[in-house]
Amino acid sequence: MDTLALLLIGFSLFSALITARTHFQCANYKGQLLSQSMGILLLVVLAGLQAAHFAYLQHASLFIHSPMYAVLLFAVAPTFYLFSSPLLHAETTPRWWHLLHFVPLLIAPWLPFAYALPLAFALGAGYLLWLARSVYALRAQRSQFRQELWALAGVLLLALLVLLLGLGLPWLSERVFFSVYASAIGGAFLLISMALYTMPQLPTEVVEAARETYAVSTLSQVDCEQMLTRLGNLMDQEQVYQNPDLDLALLAERMKLSPHQLSELINTRIGKGFSRYIREYRVEAAEDLLLDKPSMPVLSVGLEVGFSSQSNFYDAFRELSGMTPGQFRKVHQVLAQGSGD
Repeated sequence: MDTLALLLIGFSLFSALITARTHFQCANYKGQLLSQSMGILLLVVLAGLQAAHFAYLQHASLFIHSPMYAVLLFAVAPTFYLFSSPLLHAETTPRWWHLLHFVPLLIAPWLPFAYALPLAFALGAGYLLWLARSVYALRAQRSQFRQELWALAGVLLLALLVLLLGLGLPWLSERVFFSVYASAIGGAFLLISMALYTMPQLPTEVVEAARETYAVSTLSQVDCEQMLTRLGNLMDQEQVYQNPDLDLALLAERMKLSPHQLSELINTRIGKGFSRYIREYRVEAAEDLLLDKPSMPVLSVGLEVGFSSQSNFYDAFRELSGMTPGQFRKVHQVLAQGSGD
């Protein structure tokens, strides 16, 4: 058990560093400063816990009994709440009262170890109920939000397992408890890494689904069929997706709609979020260019169709095509040679 825990601790520390460096960029959290900053803080807190678990399991360090460990333990639930709440409710403005979620951290250093652990897990249980309710509220968007919903449900399941672990604390030895707890955190990092690899735009997709879940319909006075035709013309004929600065507000202005109206139109009539809708057009155009212009550099292809960076191009292409742009070109070149023979 200790061996697995140590392996997962190592993976957690490495994953925290890579995720902070690659995923928590401004491009993935436009208008979501609170989620972005709290996400980075959450990685720091979890990495700190895993470092303490490593010191305990490998060197018998008693840092897990220190006030600092208690602070880290109590910081997990409110930090995760402040990371996920703006995404799940499409909120963009931080409020002063968000700081109240960190009040338990002020008393954490003064709690005896025997009370700190169960109280921290009890606090986590309250936030877990909120998370379950918020994820369930997004079920109305499940037709275009299925993968993202499964990822959130996976995180919810892991949180539930950790809660059960906390309830079983009186019947477990201290070493077994921290070994299992470290493994659970490592499992959460593994799940999140897999989700972000297959769905790099997960935060944006969640916000779009939440926006449609809680919004009142804005299309009652809109000729939806006419607007869909107009949208198709802009994408297919004018190829507005080639503009790397294209966003919901800019496209809505071209269509003489409000951003909320355009977002609802795409979600309800096309069955996907705005960001995915644009990515699909760009990737399809990139596929054509990769085959039509075999000597054109891959990065140039991505920039030509509207992606602002190589990483965004590769992430979107891999998400929708299941392979990198270079692999896509090679596979189709081999198939073309085979058919020619």
